[in-house]
Amino acid sequence: MRSHFNGLKTAALFGGIWVLLLGIGSLVAGGRFIWLFALIGVATTFWSYWNSDKIAIRAMQAYPVNELQAPQMYRIVRELSTAAGKPMPQLYISPTQAPNAFATGRNPSHAAVCCTEGILNLLDERELRGVLGHELMHVYNRDILTSSIAAALAGIITSIAQMMMFAGMFGGSQDDDRPNPIALLAMSFLAPIAAALIQLAISRTREYDADEDGSKLTGDPLALASALHKIEVGVSRAPLAPTPRVVNASHMMIANPFRAQDISRLMSTHPDTASRIERLEEMARRGR
Repeated sequence: MRSHFNGLKTAALFGGIWVLLLGIGSLVAGGRFIWLFALIGVATTFWSYWNSDKIAIRAMQAYPVNELQAPQMYRIVRELSTAAGKPMPQLYISPTQAPNAFATGRNPSHAAVCCTEGILNLLDERELRGVLGHELMHVYNRDILTSSIAAALAGIITSIAQMMMFAGMFGGSQDDDRPNPIALLAMSFLAPIAAALIQLAISRTREYDADEDGSKLTGDPLALASALHKIEVGVSRAPLAPTPRVVNASHMMIANPFRAQDISRLMSTHPDTASRIERLEEMARRGR
C-alpha cells in the first residue's frame, strides 16, 4: 500500500496555521499582544481537552452502559483494547436513530466510546468491530489533543482578526509604525477562513489515520469499508439536526452526521466516504 503520509500532512497543516498566526500577530501592535491571545488559547485548549468527554457525551445525550446492557459492544471493545495493550474505555449509547459513533477523552485512561442506537441496529458484528477499532485508534493516537490544539489556534486567529478589523476601521495611532489599514481589514477577513479550512483539513487527515490504524488493529479493513457505506446511507435517511451542540461534537464522529447538502465538502470535518472506502479496499488488496 502506498504511503499517504498522514502524520506529515498533519504536521505541515499545523505549521501552516502557526505561520498564519505569527503573520497576523506581526500586524497587531508589532506583535506585542500576541502572547495574551496565546494565553487565552492555551487555557481554552486545556479546558476543552480536559472536559472533551463530558462535552461530546452531553451533546449526544448519551448514557453509560455496562456488559449486561450492551454485551456485544462491551465484548468487542474489551477484545480490541486488550489486543492494543490499553485500558478499556467507558462505554456509552446515544438514544438516536442516526447511525454514528465517536470516541473522546483526554487519554487512554480517561476515554469514552459512544455508539448511537441507530448504528448498533444497522451494523453486523464484523462491521461494528471495524467501527470500534477506528474509534479506539482516535484515543490511542491522541487525536482529541490534536483537534483541541487546532481549535484553540483557530480561535486565537479569529480573535486577533476581530481586533484587526476594529483597528482597520476605526484607526488608532498615526505614527509611522501603524500598519496599513487595508492590510488589516484584508487579513481580518481572510485569516479566520484560512484557519478554519486548515482546522478542517487536520480533522480529515486524522480520520484517514484512524481508518488505517483501526483496520490494522482489527485486521479487517473491508469490515470498516462496509460499515462506512452503510453509515452514509443511514445518515441520508436519518440525519442529525445541525444544532450548535451537535456541530461542535461532529468532528469526533466516524462520519458526517448531517445531510450532504447541509455542508460543503470543503467545509466538512470528514473525508469523502468514497475515498475512505477506496483506501480501505486497497489495504485489503495489499494484505496490510
